Amino acid sequence: MCCEMLVCTPAIRALIREGKTHQVYSLMQAGQKYGMQTMNQSLYAAVMRRDITQEQALERSADAKELQQMFDKGGALGGTAAAA
Repeated sequence: MCCEMLVCTPAIRALIREGKTHQVYSLMQAGQKYGMQTMNQSLYAAVMRRDITQEQALERSADAKELQQMFDKGGALGGTAAAA
């Protein structure tokens, strides 16, 4: 299963209170030490574990461009020409 995780840290609470919810995603990206992850981080990890192919991950991503950049930067396995 791939999922997004948001932990309500003081920083997240402050962003919500101040109406800056557009910044929550970047805190999620950086908040892995608190157990946070974005859907793309989860999809990327699933590909690295060989649970799904890169093609399947890209099909399920809400931001396939960002996920493709993650694959390009970190290496990837699985089913697209970019992985070959």
